[in-house]
Amino acid sequence: MGKKMGKKYLGVDIGGTFIKLGIVDGAGNVSMRREVPINRSGSETVMETLMHGIDALLDDSGFKAGDFDGMGVSAAGCINTKTGCVAENGGNIPDWSFTSVTGPLSERYGLRATIANDGNCVALAEAWIGAAKGVKDVICVVLGTGVGGGIISGGRLIEGSHGFGGEIGHFPTHADLLMTGEKKWGSHYETFASTGALVRRALASGKDWLNGKEIFEAAASGDADALKILDGWTTEIAAGITGLVHIFDPSVVLIGGGVSAQEELMIKPVRAKVLDTVTPDMASGLVLKAAELGNNAGMVGAVKYFIERETGR
Repeated sequence: MGKKMGKKYLGVDIGGTFIKLGIVDGAGNVSMRREVPINRSGSETVMETLMHGIDALLDDSGFKAGDFDGMGVSAAGCINTKTGCVAENGGNIPDWSFTSVTGPLSERYGLRATIANDGNCVALAEAWIGAAKGVKDVICVVLGTGVGGGIISGGRLIEGSHGFGGEIGHFPTHADLLMTGEKKWGSHYETFASTGALVRRALASGKDWLNGKEIFEAAASGDADALKILDGWTTEIAAGITGLVHIFDPSVVLIGGGVSAQEELMIKPVRAKVLDTVTPDMASGLVLKAAELGNNAGMVGAVKYFIERETGR
């Protein structure tokens, strides 16, 4: 493939099941995309799997590590962006807590590297080349087994003092559950707004639907119980977004995750409920829609984060 032509970066997105890898150019285009399964048996660490995946990508591409301008890593869990390490909460990735990431990568490949939370990376990517391209005030809510997200205000990603900013899945939305000992986690937004919460809601209603796909299929066919379950779930999603809108006053709210493809049964009702419950001033001009970059968002946002850290912009 020859030597480098223009800026190019290694993009990495570490999730609970797969590590996504690719080459990302300075305009956010992805090539040589790969997915490597995480070994959950414990016979190989996540970092070992990641490095083997990068080695294979380099071999396939014909590039050497030195041909790249840097490496951006997106990862689940609380990420200390200043130290390049995973904090105590490593999310759903096995043995991920307290892992040092950027140091070992830089040492092995001779590249500068950054790491940021996956929800933050999705927000950066969508504001760079996606559904909120060019927008300076964006909230991105990523619905999955849990709830992730990222907040961009005035064109800047909100990271907080440790890099943990944007953990919207863990802000409490049910005060009655907040101070109840070990159950305090039960008060959090993701307990009620995640796709996992949707399935739990169905099971509590006596239904045997095992995943969101089955629930949405039943609702699409007109099943009254499925429609009622979705109505309660979208109300929880909308309530959290309403709170975030009142705090950050965004121009655009994006919903990501696989369920964001459900325009009629999820996006539209959430949009209507949010616009109905936020104050009229904040509802004026507010756009709520699905994110659009899909599985590439983490890698693209990780590279965008790297570029911003390196350039100071």
